[in-house]
Amino acid sequence: MTDDHKDRGTGTTALTGHLQQLLQRVRAFDLRRPVVWNGLLTTFWVIFAVLDFTTGGWRTVAGNRNAPEPVVLLMSMAFSAPLLWRRSRPTAVLVFMTPFALINVWTGALVQAAYLQEIVVFNIALRLPMRALARAGALVTVPLVVGSVGFPHSWDLLFVPHLWAFALAALLGIVVRTRKEYTEALVDRAHRLKLERDQQARLAAAAERTRIAREMHDIIGHNLSVITGLADGGAYAAAKSPDRAAQALEAISTTSRQALTELRRLLDVLRDHPAEADRTPQPTLDDMDALLTGVRTAGLPVRLSVRGTPPPSPPTAGRQLTVYRAVQEALTNTLKHGGTDPSPTAEVTLTYRAKELEALITDTGTTRDGPEGGGRGITGMRERASLYDGTLEAGPLPTQATATAPATAGWQVRLRLPLKDTPS
Repeated sequence: MTDDHKDRGTGTTALTGHLQQLLQRVRAFDLRRPVVWNGLLTTFWVIFAVLDFTTGGWRTVAGNRNAPEPVVLLMSMAFSAPLLWRRSRPTAVLVFMTPFALINVWTGALVQAAYLQEIVVFNIALRLPMRALARAGALVTVPLVVGSVGFPHSWDLLFVPHLWAFALAALLGIVVRTRKEYTEALVDRAHRLKLERDQQARLAAAAERTRIAREMHDIIGHNLSVITGLADGGAYAAAKSPDRAAQALEAISTTSRQALTELRRLLDVLRDHPAEADRTPQPTLDDMDALLTGVRTAGLPVRLSVRGTPPPSPPTAGRQLTVYRAVQEALTNTLKHGGTDPSPTAEVTLTYRAKELEALITDTGTTRDGPEGGGRGITGMRERASLYDGTLEAGPLPTQATATAPATAGWQVRLRLPLKDTPS
């Protein structure tokens, strides 16, 4: 491409840009001051019609140059002044112009102001249904047919130009209307997408708040229960066995540091720069022994049993965390609500099956003053399980007295978790 062609292309682009800016400014002014714009446009066409009459321009195309001048002036005003209502009542304006269009062709004056009907046609095509445009076509065509009959030698100067003008005005109105509707549809879609985005963000924030609340409940509830048990045991042993009291204080220190570390890791994620947060992984099934050791130190004897064969590939990190938190919550509830006379014991049984992992946590607590299946901890465990299509049941142990042994109290939590996601 030569430099001359490039310069032409650049000039054309610049001219197009200026025209678009000008049109945007005109539209903006029209939206801000519709009455002023209507008045300016109507005044312009009224002046045009009056000048056409006063300068005698209408005689250059008239079929009858001797048409009465008062009638010509009246027709010029009748075709231009009603444009003030072309937007609000376009059909009524066109109906008003039709008798004057008949007079125009019947007298043979053929004033140029008659083409202003096409401005009304444009507004009909832009704002009203297609059937209204069809009626407008009839209103415009009937006077032309009458005029062609009255002045057969001038039909090509009368009928054809008006027909082309009507077609162009109607087509332009349809194009502008289509573009306007398309733009409005895009704006509406963008608005709906924004609303959906905000809704998704609120749902995600609510889900994140729920997840953080679960994590903080599990971390704080469990560790504080362990610390409370250690503190009670240390206070009891302080008088008789100072060494045991010192061990309890050391365990309290270790447990509190562990709780602070977990909380710090959780809260670091909420900072403005998550990349700087601690990336220590969440607890897994490999950390179960450490969890049970802390519980035993707090004074709750607990035994772990594993049945079945673990799968070749371990469960996902989310599933392992769900099992860990369920065991943690169940043992924490035993520490808090299991009673002290006699001291309860607990057992954790992990059973691997072909398609699921079951965690059964039972205790021999004699009292249950806390929530029975309706507390925040139980609710949190159920929510965790539901994320992986699992189920969680919590309630008293099914016990039955015999002739040699009385019925014993107790509590159980049973978590069933599929090892793989269910196909959707």
